[in-house]
Amino acid sequence: MGKAKALPDYPRGLTFEDVWAALMENREQLKETARYIAEIQKETDRQKKETDRRMEENDRIIKENAQAIKETFQAIEETDRQMKETDRQMKETDRQMKETDKRLDKQLGNLGNRFGEMVEYMVKPCLVEKFRELGFEFTRASRDLIIKDRKNNIVAEVDFVLEDGDKVMLVEIKTKLTTNDITEHIERMEKVRKHARLRNDNRIYLGAIGGMVINENEKKFTLKNGFYAIEPSGETFAITAPEGDYSPREW
Repeated sequence: MGKAKALPDYPRGLTFEDVWAALMENREQLKETARYIAEIQKETDRQKKETDRRMEENDRIIKENAQAIKETFQAIEETDRQMKETDRQMKETDRQMKETDKRLDKQLGNLGNRFGEMVEYMVKPCLVEKFRELGFEFTRASRDLIIKDRKNNIVAEVDFVLEDGDKVMLVEIKTKLTTNDITEHIERMEKVRKHARLRNDNRIYLGAIGGMVINENEKKFTLKNGFYAIEPSGETFAITAPEGDYSPREW
């Protein structure tokens, strides 16, 4: 009988223990995977809740901003309405003031005419006497002097002119004296002086100005410019001479 041949080495088959061990290992891996998935799901849920919270907060802020913007636009519209109403009231006030100015100008015009008549009958006869009290001896008094020298571009009107041998007093009377009236009288004096010089009139020219209404500022400004100040006093009027640094100005 011949010698028996050796059988080749075949892989050993899986035993129950091997399969069980593999199952146990897979089970642990599944548990770990499940745990990992659960943690991921938990984090995802947390992030979702945080995102939802932020979205709610953003939505609240947007709503609040929308309300604030709405209220701002309402305030702007109300301000614009008030400005339009104010502008309308200002225009109406301006219209009323213009109407009042027109009526006042008309009343002052009538008053000026009456004042001119009053000057004619009250002031003129007293001017010479009042200035005599101040040392003047005027021998001639005339009213409404008008100079129209087109050749030399000299045009001027003077209410009263008082004259003696070497002096001439130019008197201007206004209803209500203003600083502008005083400035204009300075210009008037210069024009009349220029016209007199062209006619070889070398007399001394002096100025006086006054009004039916004259306040303290206008009176001071009158004296400061070297003019005699004429103002109402009782039933007649008084003349104040400039003194000190404001001595009578000569042209």
